[in-house]
Amino acid sequence: MTLKKRILFLIFLLGLLNLGCQSQQEDQESSAIKPGTWPEITREAKPWTRWWWMGNAVDKKNTRHLLESYEDAGLGGVEIAPIYGAKGFEERYLEFLSDPWLEHLHFTTKVADSLGMGVDLTQGTGWPFGGPFVEPAYAASKLVVKDYDFVGPGTFEKDLNLDIESREEFSPQLLAVMAYGENGEVMEITDEVSEGGQLIWQTEGSWNIKAIYNGKTGQKVKRAAPGGKGYTLDHYSKMAVEDYLSEFEKAFGGNIPDIRAFYNDSFEVYGANFTASFLEEFQSRRGYDLKPYIPELLSEETSEKVARIKSDYRETLHELLLENFTKNWTEWAHNRGKKTKNQAHGSPGNLLDLYAAVDIPECETFGSSYFPIPGLRRDSADIRNVDPDPIMLKFASSAGHLAGKDLISCETFTWLGEHFKSSFSQMKPEVEQAFLAGINHVFYHGVTYSPEDIDFPGWLFYASLNLNEHNSLWPHFESINNYIARCQSVLQSGKPDNEIIMYWPVYDVWSEEGNMFKMISVHHIDQWLHPTEFYKQSTELMEKGYSVDFASDQLLAGAKVENGGIKTHDQANSAKVLIIPSLKYMPVTTLRNAINLAQDGAKVIFQAKPGQVPGFHEVNTRQNELDQLWSQLEFNDLQIAEVGKGKIILSDQVQNSLKNEGIERETLTDTGLKFIRRASGQDKYYFLVNHTPKEINQSIELNMEADRVMLLDPQDGAIGQAQSSVQNGKTQVKVQMLPGEALILQALHSSDVSINPWSYRGEKTSSIQLEGPWTLKFTGGGPMLLESQELKEIKPWTALGDEAAEHFSGQGLYKAQFTLDKKEGQKYILYLGKVHESAKVIINNQEAGYAWSIPYELDVTDYLDNGENQIQIEVANLMANRIRYMDQEGISWRNYHEINFVNIDYQDFDASGWEVMPSGLEGPVTLKGYNIQVP
Repeated sequence: MTLKKRILFLIFLLGLLNLGCQSQQEDQESSAIKPGTWPEITREAKPWTRWWWMGNAVDKKNTRHLLESYEDAGLGGVEIAPIYGAKGFEERYLEFLSDPWLEHLHFTTKVADSLGMGVDLTQGTGWPFGGPFVEPAYAASKLVVKDYDFVGPGTFEKDLNLDIESREEFSPQLLAVMAYGENGEVMEITDEVSEGGQLIWQTEGSWNIKAIYNGKTGQKVKRAAPGGKGYTLDHYSKMAVEDYLSEFEKAFGGNIPDIRAFYNDSFEVYGANFTASFLEEFQSRRGYDLKPYIPELLSEETSEKVARIKSDYRETLHELLLENFTKNWTEWAHNRGKKTKNQAHGSPGNLLDLYAAVDIPECETFGSSYFPIPGLRRDSADIRNVDPDPIMLKFASSAGHLAGKDLISCETFTWLGEHFKSSFSQMKPEVEQAFLAGINHVFYHGVTYSPEDIDFPGWLFYASLNLNEHNSLWPHFESINNYIARCQSVLQSGKPDNEIIMYWPVYDVWSEEGNMFKMISVHHIDQWLHPTEFYKQSTELMEKGYSVDFASDQLLAGAKVENGGIKTHDQANSAKVLIIPSLKYMPVTTLRNAINLAQDGAKVIFQAKPGQVPGFHEVNTRQNELDQLWSQLEFNDLQIAEVGKGKIILSDQVQNSLKNEGIERETLTDTGLKFIRRASGQDKYYFLVNHTPKEINQSIELNMEADRVMLLDPQDGAIGQAQSSVQNGKTQVKVQMLPGEALILQALHSSDVSINPWSYRGEKTSSIQLEGPWTLKFTGGGPMLLESQELKEIKPWTALGDEAAEHFSGQGLYKAQFTLDKKEGQKYILYLGKVHESAKVIINNQEAGYAWSIPYELDVTDYLDNGENQIQIEVANLMANRIRYMDQEGISWRNYHEINFVNIDYQDFDASGWEVMPSGLEGPVTLKGYNIQVP
């Protein structure tokens, strides 16, 4: 190469380097918080939905129409979930993975892409993974043990073949035969079994003989779609998983659909507690042979030995699930340019590690929560028996945060209430609770694919909110979607900003008594979660204003210290402290990792001295190692051990220790407000909600020194500069929040950007009750449109004394005139009183906004005229009254294969006995004027 060429080449390299640096700088700038603006509303910021393809009865005309309707309503994407279909429409069904089905999948992704929407795909039909291509050898397995007693001397003879005549290939596979003597003697006598399965064994003494088999659960795919029926998969077998994935490889034929992510629903593989290679895997991983301890594994005793054997068994199941399914599946998807989205709960594994192993961890809300918001309806007969718990949601978000994932999704509103009775006002605090737990990518549960030619109420899935086009709330659906999109645009910006990492002692869970197979599920948190010190400490810290993420042993193993902060991933935030709650079992490696973090400059708080090592193998050796590690720590009178650059604190008063170490809580929680923080450099977002029964109108304190604070209202999109000041390194910010409201604070560390001041509500100066007369016109719905009515006073249409009105579900438009002496410098708030269930307000022919949740109020200042004004209030009610009418009239509307349609208690659905639900506008409707207070 000549000198000239070398110089040109160096110039070219420098140019590339500069371009790369410029690009990196632009990326950093684009991800930073822009003062006084909402972050970009991307497709991920919008809510997505699970999209049930009932019977795969899909066609191009309806698919295009539905996607356009979804996009118009503000949805950002769909997750295709093929399930059973409606009876009478079998000729429309497409077989799962058939050429016509695949052609339609490609068509769907193309249309979605043209609309700026995303598509995820459940990798199977119904749930869990399985189907006709799951061979018996690869189907979900279980441990089968047959017991025989024999007293010698003599010869024990037995045919150990366990044949299933109807399905010979499902006959249990004999793995080993063990003999357990009365004096504790254990012998393996598998070699005494002939090739034909005959055991002939000569012995003396008294023996219990156990034949150990790998059997099959026989579970089939639940709610399978056409072409998807078959046995569920053995998730613990790498060969089984790879064989399953190969079916998709063959079906796609190199033409992988343009989806974003493959999805796996909650585990729900009942009784799947074994796999053919389990005994070998156990010995390799745990260091000893499990077969001599099968009696302990099966025992209901509460001895220490039994607990340790079960812990080892459960840990092995976890590792097989993590490695052979979750990581294996994710690698397969990555090799094809796709992501994975996974619900880890319900499995027997360590939820944190399973969530962390995928691209988008997903949790779920199941049932409804109690919120003390005045006027919020919660019908006791229509709720599940276990409330959703934000701590459960935080397993997914914590894993995502600590593993550097951008998105944490949530299957939202599953069984929020009885069918057709769930309102936007009930959904709002429930989704806000998920946001507070770290969720930032909501998936509705959900929307059912329902063709245009299907009459009301359309095709419906039995466990869903059923937000389809037939839903009487659909014309107002965009309003709540816009709210969620604004919130998620913020919650997807920057990084999580949680100062505490709380260790989850999973070995305490794995060592619990009871059935050897322990599914860590949403429905049993009162057993494995609520009684623990981990839960108590996490809950108390969060209530006091601390922000917490949960860490597993594996996540801590990869942690490092930067400037005194603990980072578990390059893309994770830096936590100020690691807390180890009181526990019974801790591995030596985890204690060593905690000490090493302190050595490098971290602060670690132990609520109590670690007790014992988990597991059975060489327990004394490992216990001595644990004790020796702890004994090396030299605690002073304050129970603080200086370790390298950091320290380890032993204290059962965790909050006092945090305060002593200068790790401060957000005192804003003393008002009753709840929050979650996001950080971008030194700037922060605070997402606040008022789920209390009282108005909060005061200054609150932020644990940062902000140059200025912007207020962003996610309900209507308003933005303004807050009244704020800095005192002693803390920022005081004035907020006004009624019960049920949310507010976002954008706290800027340094900024010269100035926007309009936030107009605070000052002293009330006027109040006008809009008494009418009112005109009520019905604009959409059924079973038939009602005649327009003249009302002397505002009232729900179900209070008109008209039986037809009691049957109606749809939209009614209330219209009236009023006179206003409009004053300059005044803020005018429209209070709608009681709304059943969502309202759209039009003033002087201008859309003023939607009021779809408590407190049902709107700032309408900009839409009012001095003098005469016209107001129109379109109210959408629930579907309940129309469904009640249909059931009373015996009109057929539910006729599905499989489970058909059930109520919240999984009994046959029948709405004929329901009470009429109030529908329309109850009021009073009041317009109040206030002085404006500006910073």
